[in-house]
Amino acid sequence: MSFLKQQVYKLFVVVALLAAIALPASAQEVKIGVVNIPALMQRAPQTQAAMDALQEEFAPRQREILARQKEYEELGTKFQKDAAVMGETERRNMEKELRDLQREVTRLQNEFQEDLNLRQNEEMSNLQVSLLQEIQAYAAQEGYDLLVGDGVLYASGAVNITEQVLRAVEANFQALNAAP
Repeated sequence: MSFLKQQVYKLFVVVALLAAIALPASAQEVKIGVVNIPALMQRAPQTQAAMDALQEEFAPRQREILARQKEYEELGTKFQKDAAVMGETERRNMEKELRDLQREVTRLQNEFQEDLNLRQNEEMSNLQVSLLQEIQAYAAQEGYDLLVGDGVLYASGAVNITEQVLRAVEANFQALNAAP
C-alpha cells in the first residue's frame, strides 16, 4: 500500500472512530472491534495447511537439488583423491565437469527459491482474501458496526476480537475439512 493510501486509510479510520464516539446518547449503541490481522494469519490453520501443501508441491524439486549437490560433492571428493594421478586432459575435463555441475546446482537452487517465493506470495494473498471474507462474515454475524485492522496502535481487550475471530476461522476450517 502506498504511503498516501496508508495516510488516507488511517485518516478514514480516525474519522470513523471519532464519528462513532461522538454519536449522540440517543443514537443506538455502536459495536466496534479490532482484529490483529497479522496475528490471525500467522495462527490460522489455513496458513499451516497452505505451507504444508507448498512443502509437498516443492519436495520433488528439493530432492532433485539435494541429489545434484551430493553428486557434485562426490565428484569433488573423487577429483581431490585422483587429481595427482590424472593426466592433464582428464584433469581439465573433470574440472570442467565440476564447474558445470556447480553451475547447474546454483541455477536449480535459484530457480527453486524464486518459484517457491512466488508460490508463497500467491498462497498468502489467497489466504489473506479468504481470511478477510471470514472476518467480514464474523462481523456481520456478531453485529459489529465497525471493525478495524491495520493502523491500530493500541486496542484494549474489550474491543480486540482477534481470538474470537480465530476461533471462528478454526471452526470453519474444521467444518470444511470434515465435509466429505
